[in-house]
Amino acid sequence: MRRPRTLAARAVGELQDLILDGTLAPGQRLRIEELATVLEMSPMPIREAIQRLDSRGFVEHLPHRGARVTELSVDDLVDIYSVRIPLEMLAVRRAARNFTADDAATARRWLEEYMQHDAGDWQAREAQMEFHLAIYRASRSRWLTRTIKPLFENSERYRMAALGAAGGKARRKRHQALLDACVAHDEDAAAERLTELVADTVRLIEPQLRGDARFDLEPVQLAAYMPRFAPED
Repeated sequence: MRRPRTLAARAVGELQDLILDGTLAPGQRLRIEELATVLEMSPMPIREAIQRLDSRGFVEHLPHRGARVTELSVDDLVDIYSVRIPLEMLAVRRAARNFTADDAATARRWLEEYMQHDAGDWQAREAQMEFHLAIYRASRSRWLTRTIKPLFENSERYRMAALGAAGGKARRKRHQALLDACVAHDEDAAAERLTELVADTVRLIEPQLRGDARFDLEPVQLAAYMPRFAPED
């Protein structure tokens, strides 16, 4: 695993992990002095980290009230996916056309790392994200990767809130199938495998959110916002 090179980068990673695992809950105020004590750092890198997380959507600043963890909402989740999905589809199709042996080796290394950890561990979250980014970088578009990354990270908040450490061999096999399609330069298959991964996530998340008091999914289903990913009859 790569290690942060600055205290601010370390603070970003640790605060993001605390947000993802729910230790810092949606809506919770972020008090710099308290966080500095918890992370055993000075306030300066904590302040910089909060600013960076604000730009990524994990944190929001309220006038005269300071910073807090961004609230979760169905509207926000749908907004994330409605932007993320077209970008990832474009990226994976371009990646499949351009995929090289080096691209495959990098993606395979991250996939192996992902499979070595429990789904809820921060190592698994990082490895899964880096696996996807390794594929999208093969699109040879810096802007696609730069735009997708914060969307991917924020969607993880919802997956972790709903599912925690839930995962499974079937889902990990889908990641392998996505990689195989890219190695074969099969654009259509790569897009289909990515569609299956997104559909899996939506189908798993929705029933959990439906029973969560923080969300109101009745009578509208999350999948209804994204008909391409609704379960087939």
